Amino acid sequence: MALGAQVSAGDEMDQEIFGEIRIENRWYPENPAYPNQSELASGIVFEPELYLESVHGWSFTLVPFLRYDSADPHRSHADLREAYFLLLGEIGDGEWELRLGVDRVFWGVVESNHLVDIINQTDLIEHPDEEVELGQLMAHATWSGDLGVAEVFILPHHRERTYPSRNGRLRSSLVVDDDHPSYEHGAEEWHLDFAVRYSQNFGPFDVGVSYFDGTSRDPLLQPQVSQQREGELVLVPHYEQIRQFGIDAQLTTDEWLFKLEAIHRSDSQNLRFAEEDFAAFVIGAEYTFYSVFESAADFGILGEWCYDERGKDATNIFDDDFLVGIRVAFNDVQNTEIFSSFLKDRHYSTSAFVIEFSRRITDQWSADLELFSLANVERKDVQLDPIRRDSFLEFRLNYNF
Repeated sequence: MALGAQVSAGDEMDQEIFGEIRIENRWYPENPAYPNQSELASGIVFEPELYLESVHGWSFTLVPFLRYDSADPHRSHADLREAYFLLLGEIGDGEWELRLGVDRVFWGVVESNHLVDIINQTDLIEHPDEEVELGQLMAHATWSGDLGVAEVFILPHHRERTYPSRNGRLRSSLVVDDDHPSYEHGAEEWHLDFAVRYSQNFGPFDVGVSYFDGTSRDPLLQPQVSQQREGELVLVPHYEQIRQFGIDAQLTTDEWLFKLEAIHRSDSQNLRFAEEDFAAFVIGAEYTFYSVFESAADFGILGEWCYDERGKDATNIFDDDFLVGIRVAFNDVQNTEIFSSFLKDRHYSTSAFVIEFSRRITDQWSADLELFSLANVERKDVQLDPIRRDSFLEFRLNYNF
């Protein structure tokens, strides 16, 4: 429920306040791999949103984020997800928009590995699927018209990735010292990054092409002896200067979706800390059966192939993996949905299984249940072996106001 009010003389400003309060409980059924880790983590999340709109053609959006977590002090954190002014107008046959401040931008079409999505930093302590993003300071200009949509991004400040603490689950075998990151460029987090994107639709075909030049959002974790931690061996995030070309495309028919994300990245190091330009892609398809058994429910099945030409030297888990998934939307009054996926590595026996269930209880209350499970993790699978015991079951109770 949104709260609306006139807040200035002469009825020149509209205000809306809405958002979500979320109570979470996460249970890890296996014994922890490292000392002082907990089998149960409880927490609360508060994410309000304030929207102001002026009759003079500008608006302001503010979305703070607050989390308390009982088990991991790093998960207890605050962030400014969005805080930007929006100006807009017309140029010829097209329209322009200018966003100034902190915002979140998502690029991509696939379910598994969002290769082209490079503007915002990942809030990794929120979830291992890397779907949640930190707010990014930017100037974002957009022009849209019959010829498509052109976007320019000026990014003056780099956000560092968040990591679990020593006591947190889903952590690496060595503690990540994210308080002392290193940067390739002397300006460090204040290097001025730049990105552009063009997108257009041609009937059932949607395509976007993008270019990014600046500080990588994906840090290399370099082992170092920490002077601040009494000579302890830790992992220190190192952020390189990279260039990335990307393309995302989707073909939509009545029942089928065909999807593609592909990138080429230059000046990047691999898992062995050797500089290597590389290409990677995700290609997939989804088919939906509508009104299954003459009911209101829709049933979808999808498959994706993730490939990175660096192979086992890739700095993420998607070097050569297949994902299959099932999506069920009951289209009922409670908006009940189920999504499950199975990810299998071609080189290792490692697999990951996820099932998500969501249902609205009342107009303001809803609930989510999620199972994240790892199986047959090989010791030589260095990306996932540290969290081999960190499968979890999570329940979330959401209140929307």
